[in-house]
Amino acid sequence: MSAQSASENQFIKRHPDAPSYLSGNDLGPWGIYLEQIDRVAPHLGKLGFWIETLKRPKRALIVDVPIQLDDGRVTHFEGYRVQHNTSRGPGKGGVRFHQDVTLSEVMALSAWMSIKNAAVNVPYGGAKGGIRVDPKKLSRAELQRMTRRYTSEIGILLGPDKDIPAPDVNTDAQIMAWMMDTYSMNQGATVSGVVTGKPISLGGSLGRREATGRGVFVVGIEAMKHLNMPMHGARVAVQGFGNVGSVAGQLFMHAGAKVVAVQDHTASLYCEAGLDADALAAHVAVNGGIRGYIDAKAEVQSISNDSFWSVPADILIPAALENQITVHNADKIKARLVLEGANGPTTPAADDILKDKGTTVVPDVIANAGGVTVSYFEWVQDFSMFFWTEDEINERLARIMREAFAAVWQVAQDKNVSLRTAAFIVACTRILTAREVRGLYP
Repeated sequence: MSAQSASENQFIKRHPDAPSYLSGNDLGPWGIYLEQIDRVAPHLGKLGFWIETLKRPKRALIVDVPIQLDDGRVTHFEGYRVQHNTSRGPGKGGVRFHQDVTLSEVMALSAWMSIKNAAVNVPYGGAKGGIRVDPKKLSRAELQRMTRRYTSEIGILLGPDKDIPAPDVNTDAQIMAWMMDTYSMNQGATVSGVVTGKPISLGGSLGRREATGRGVFVVGIEAMKHLNMPMHGARVAVQGFGNVGSVAGQLFMHAGAKVVAVQDHTASLYCEAGLDADALAAHVAVNGGIRGYIDAKAEVQSISNDSFWSVPADILIPAALENQITVHNADKIKARLVLEGANGPTTPAADDILKDKGTTVVPDVIANAGGVTVSYFEWVQDFSMFFWTEDEINERLARIMREAFAAVWQVAQDKNVSLRTAAFIVACTRILTAREVRGLYP
């Protein structure tokens, strides 16, 4: 047997469910997702017959995104749109612009969207998109051209009843407006429901920008009740102080907790007395990061990025990117409660370490599902052309998040499993039940 054949056989042994178009040596985030599915499989009973449905995306599209730069040169970017599962409804998931985006990452994110949508019981499947680009290096005009070209290239997959993008890392309401307009121009009619997270003037929903961070806060309250953790004086550490982390931090602060540590791509800060999350968010809006923040009322220390993970805190909110809590830092975490504001921030091996430490992890598929829940509200409002007040939005969001968390907590207690496995049990049961009753075509 040749060395190459031996290597291939080793790959098959290691990753029997790996698709041919991903590296066998490193499946990346998709490998993490597959391990999560393997952990939930023994709890699915007769629905386990359909488990392979969850181990491969329904379709994955890779597109070339050429644009002309302001200086006249033509450059090319690599774009993706993946639909993981549509058994329960149209694909739903964000679009991220980031220089490190990979197909594996987008596949995993689309799969987590399938789980997330099913866990909170909104009638969507899972999808995700991305472009390998550092948007900070593009002018506003170049960013618009790239967004519109990408939308046209993936347009064959999009539609308000097919696949509905939303904002994610480095994308916002303006990006969604350009995507909606591009799709609408190609259709010859305004189709406001093809994306969510739009500006209010184009059919966006009140409360959408704060929804993900608010959802983190709502499930955090519920978890604290079950763990008998008092809110007043609770110490909170937030990794990532963008849209999700800043909103969650502000809500916790206003509820009586102390935001003692914050980390983003520019710095890591610690303040034993508690940071002013409102002032810090205002600083980030002007300066693009937390670096340089000064509080006249309290001593703010600059700490190393590694030291952030070991700060004395009761609650940790990872709200940046995936693969942040690993075997290298999980044992340093002192928090009793982890609320995953980001998608896939904790590796399975780190999950095991945290479980052994007695740390409760509220997984991303529940903790950060507030965004897609309000996206669902936006989609419904666009179809009906009847819009709710922000108070109505927030009340509906809180009710759905509380109900979803209660269901997952109960399963975790009944089956003596982690909250992540419990969330996957709830979600996978709903997805595979739909798969079973729909059957196979032809």
